[in-house]
Amino acid sequence: MRAIVDTSVIVDLRKIDPSQLPSQPAITAVTLAELSDGPAAARDPAERAARMADLQDIEHRFQAIPFDDDAARRYGQLAALLRAAGRSPRPRRLDLMIAATASVLDLPLYTRNPKDFIGLETMLEVIGV
Repeated sequence: MRAIVDTSVIVDLRKIDPSQLPSQPAITAVTLAELSDGPAAARDPAERAARMADLQDIEHRFQAIPFDDDAARRYGQLAALLRAAGRSPRPRRLDLMIAATASVLDLPLYTRNPKDFIGLETMLEVIGV
């Protein structure tokens, strides 16, 4: 099964039992952007090098799905759902962009943080791992 895995899954990939993941995991360009910030945020040179190696491995293993016009439109719809559920979309912007991409492609979203997506159930299948 093809599905989107969010940044939280990629960060913890080595800790997750592969049987809990989709057989065809995909990432979004938003996840790639979040991961690209990791090496720059590391203060220790050894940690920076390790994060760069991890980033290069992810870039090699996954073709990132772009955040396109359809996903941008869906983002607005998902943000409206969050507001209707009494939640602010502001602190969840990147999560919403990943969710919008999954929603537009009608793919489930695998995450370590399913609570971040409460209120979106009518437009997105979220699977916690």
